[in-house]
Amino acid sequence: MTVDLKHTGSFVDRHIGPDAEEVGAMLRTLGLSSLEELIESTVPQRIRMKRPLRTGEAKGEFELLEEFETIASKNQVFKSFIGMGYHDCITPPVILRNVLENPCWYTQYTPYQAEISQGRLEALLNFQTMVMDLTGMEIANASLLDEGTAAAEAMSMLHAVKADPAANTFFVSAACHPQTIGVLRTRAQPLGIELVVDDHKTAELGGGVFGALVQYPASDGALYDYGELCRRAHAKGTLVAMAADILALTLLTPPGELGADVAVGSTQRFGVPLGYGGPHAAYFATRASFARHMPGRIIGVSQDGQRRPALRMALQTREQHIRREKATSNICTAQVLLAVMASMYAVYHGPKGLKAIAERVHRLTSILARGLSQLGFKPKHPHFFDTLRIDLPPRQAEEIADRAARNRINFRRIEHGSIGISLDETTSASDLERILAVFAPDTARPSIDALAPAVALGWQGPLARTTPYLTHPVFNTHHSETEMLRYIHQLQSRDLSLADSMIPLGSCTMKLNATSEMLPISWPQLARIHPFAPRSQAGGYQLIFQQLEAALAEITGLAAVSLQPNAGSQGEYAGLLVIREYHRSRDEAHRDVCLIPSSAHGTNPASAVMAGCKVVVVKTDENGNIDLADLKAKAAANQRRLAALMVTYPSTHGVFEEEIREVCSIVHEQGGQVYMDGANMNALVGLCRPGDIGADVCHLNLHKTFCIPHGGGGPGMGPIAVASHLARFLPTHPVIETGGQAGIGPVSAAPWGSASILTISWLYIRLMGDEGLTRATQVAILNANYIAARLAPHYPVLFKGRNARVAHECILDVRHFKRTAGVEVEDVAKRLIDYGFHAPTISFPVAGTMMIEPTESESKAELDRFCEALIAIRAEIKEIESGLAPREDNLLKNAPHTAEMAVSSEWKHPYSRERAVFPSAASRRAKFWPSVGRLDNVWGDRNLICSCPPIEAYAEPIARMG
Repeated sequence: MTVDLKHTGSFVDRHIGPDAEEVGAMLRTLGLSSLEELIESTVPQRIRMKRPLRTGEAKGEFELLEEFETIASKNQVFKSFIGMGYHDCITPPVILRNVLENPCWYTQYTPYQAEISQGRLEALLNFQTMVMDLTGMEIANASLLDEGTAAAEAMSMLHAVKADPAANTFFVSAACHPQTIGVLRTRAQPLGIELVVDDHKTAELGGGVFGALVQYPASDGALYDYGELCRRAHAKGTLVAMAADILALTLLTPPGELGADVAVGSTQRFGVPLGYGGPHAAYFATRASFARHMPGRIIGVSQDGQRRPALRMALQTREQHIRREKATSNICTAQVLLAVMASMYAVYHGPKGLKAIAERVHRLTSILARGLSQLGFKPKHPHFFDTLRIDLPPRQAEEIADRAARNRINFRRIEHGSIGISLDETTSASDLERILAVFAPDTARPSIDALAPAVALGWQGPLARTTPYLTHPVFNTHHSETEMLRYIHQLQSRDLSLADSMIPLGSCTMKLNATSEMLPISWPQLARIHPFAPRSQAGGYQLIFQQLEAALAEITGLAAVSLQPNAGSQGEYAGLLVIREYHRSRDEAHRDVCLIPSSAHGTNPASAVMAGCKVVVVKTDENGNIDLADLKAKAAANQRRLAALMVTYPSTHGVFEEEIREVCSIVHEQGGQVYMDGANMNALVGLCRPGDIGADVCHLNLHKTFCIPHGGGGPGMGPIAVASHLARFLPTHPVIETGGQAGIGPVSAAPWGSASILTISWLYIRLMGDEGLTRATQVAILNANYIAARLAPHYPVLFKGRNARVAHECILDVRHFKRTAGVEVEDVAKRLIDYGFHAPTISFPVAGTMMIEPTESESKAELDRFCEALIAIRAEIKEIESGLAPREDNLLKNAPHTAEMAVSSEWKHPYSRERAVFPSAASRRAKFWPSVGRLDNVWGDRNLICSCPPIEAYAEPIARMG
């Protein structure tokens, strides 16, 4: 008898919601006998894979975590004093455990349904207030991807609002971080913006210069007063952006007071781990007059139906998904989870605590400067915050760097032999002693105790800050761990996450983010590696990257992968730039037309414009498929200029288009390339490969198909896979060598984007194995078809493919309810909240519809609970249609119903309180209570408030509305 010695339990069975019995029951509902029969009747045979996936066999959780620990040990955690916008820091354990490691925070979706997102919206409002206070600017957004791309967004915004239409030059100080300059070069070229990098002290502004960027403090630590530069620039019609260190601003005059028009930077050092480059939350702040041009999301204060203050995303009309090809930015996300962490860090420490941290870092730097000076290594710049530059002969610099490495220390190597040393919150007195020993190993060295008394406490340099910051009570209340824990939990309770119920958002793939995949994120071997540490110190990361790239190449059927793009929008952009560079290499730079179906997500046309393309829209037919006749006509009409087609597969309408191969061939015949948006990859893995279908480029949303959590609206990752002829054009980086031989410049600040969360997707792929990945796709398609079948008698399913099947999502048409009952799609969405569910995607890709994607992770019981809720809502609509309920005062129009509404002494509605708040047996057993009622978005946009003043400041005008 052979004994099976493998670990018991299968991760695949834990990841996939329905068990074998449930799968059988759902198949019988569809009139099918097997998953294979379902796939045969749904997915076109001509695009099916001819062989199984080859990513490897599934691993058990315990077994794989042991293996991963061995791999992680190949990373060497040196003490990095590299700086350049990245600093080690201390994540308060109460924030680490209760935010970063808490699924109630990291599995939330983007706060489009504001009534069930009030907790993270408040945290983001805190973030905006923190940024506005510290930068001295009038308005801030809810975060961007990283400092480099935030600077690029500043350049684009200043270009859009420039006073002189003919001005086309953007000046960049040579004192900026090199990765920021690299990202700016990449972004400027396709837009035709001339980038000038030079000494800001002698810069000629005006005369065609629409904007300028400076670094504060400078990349090598120098502290410059930019007030005169701002005055000089404004006199000549030039606007100024300032990239500023967020911690330094607790001591230094803020950019707004110096005259800057935009302030950008990173909040990473506010408690967010290094993570070999990310994810981190960048900030973007500007003048109120630019609010409608500002990229990214803005959180604003509005009111609900009971005229109580309530938060939501403001000014949606300026976002890319509405402006499409007229957009100046393709950003459709934020770094919400990391912005929440940074804001909580500020709440926990408060203004006094932050100032104390900054003063300690500066004092340690001053002590080090004094000690190095006594040893004959005088810092170049007399004024600094946390960074020293030591100019040395090249040979001596090399010797010191080698000695530092032997002592597990990393310094920054600056050109011409100089060394940079940046201190941070984790630096100790013993670290200073180690640094002095590296510089002078054979010389008597002054002790830190002897040096310290000569260095005064507090800020002693120029540009001292005189204005207060973080004066709001939220930053001055929660300084004990007890109070902080309760505040975090209070906000958490106002947000619906995957810990509460399924989030059935079409095109967003809200699936299980398994605990075993998340565990290593906090390990110091991953969290404390500087992105610009020598590659030799990141052996574990490099192995993970190699294996993940190989797996993604196998899954997509493409030749090479770049992991750098740190959002889906960045993946779109990077893919189009790779195509653009390919055409240029063939002396076909004139190819600049991008064909995009009318159903495409708004980021597609926005990304195309950013990549220097002219967008030509292709029609879709009555079934939601690309109109082949229109595609042929427009491809032929633009034959000489055709650069690419952007296509989503399965289609944005949730079906497998039969003619996708012909679509690709039409474009290729005219010399174009095919870019495939990987938003719907959860319907393809193990069944079809973009490369086999005809795609030349495919971006992958790792926060969708490959299990990186959505984090309340970020982080995400959007790597691109490309065919062999495009591999040499993959993104490079100015600091760490990576990318193709003739690669485009960097599209994000860090070489591998948000490196630490790439480990989640690596773990997911290894845990699932070939068979598990394929089965997950099959069950995702099964779950979607089961929902469509159950709901079809009650709601028309708008688009279907062959054999009346849908792909991994389906669209319900509720538009006719407006005529029969006065009910809008938003009313159905808000009523679902009363049943305990987040609404599906509404009004995309078709206005007035609901797009549902259940994923493979939801059990049949949860799918049934969701279907029963929608069926019950249909019955409520019938009451309106029949006249039993009024068209204006009914269960849907007043949804969602809060606990406060239910217990109010006044109840004038024609339905009972019980029906309002306990519409189902499931809602009685486990009720998620929305903390606010239906929001008034129009009021919020007309009365824009984007910071957190005392509640009375905005409660009063709301009261006056009555």
